[in-house]
Amino acid sequence: MIAKEDTTYRQLVTLRDGARVLLRLLAPEDRQKLIDLFATVNDDDLRYMRHNVRDAKLVGGWVDELDYDRVMPLLALVGERAVGNASLHFGAGPARHRAEVRIFLAKDFRRRGLGSKMIQTLVELARRRNLYLLEVESPTDRTHDIKAFQNEGFQMKCVFEDHFMLPDGDLLDVARLVLRLRAIEGQF
Repeated sequence: MIAKEDTTYRQLVTLRDGARVLLRLLAPEDRQKLIDLFATVNDDDLRYMRHNVRDAKLVGGWVDELDYDRVMPLLALVGERAVGNASLHFGAGPARHRAEVRIFLAKDFRRRGLGSKMIQTLVELARRRNLYLLEVESPTDRTHDIKAFQNEGFQMKCVFEDHFMLPDGDLLDVARLVLRLRAIEGQF
């Protein structure tokens, strides 16, 4: 269950180039901001996404159905503009000790340090939830993305062959990276 202090989480971060960005949880009033962020997705990025994020109804539904105990979405704002979205997708049942990380940044905010700040924030929020593991999957041709997660402590655990199908039918291998947040009890 989400803690009250997490629902009001706010952090102002400064990027390498001096830009100031507010990180906070997505709220119902952010519906249009999130739709606008994903409307900017170019064709190449869209090929790698699980959903057609240009569909305003789909993205708006994520806001309309906010459930922080299922998905904890973090929004990056510059003024009133959303420039990034990252989320923890919590496991259930036997997977309740882990969460999957997903992230998207506006093209003009990539390679400026925002992704690292957002990952660090998700790690902090996951620790507050007493999670054991964070996981991320990335097609292996997205080497910059993989390196960014490795720079934040994630370790590559395996590669699944032909695990991701692009819209044109091409198959890609997928790397699975894991960050251990706490030791398994009984270990020293």
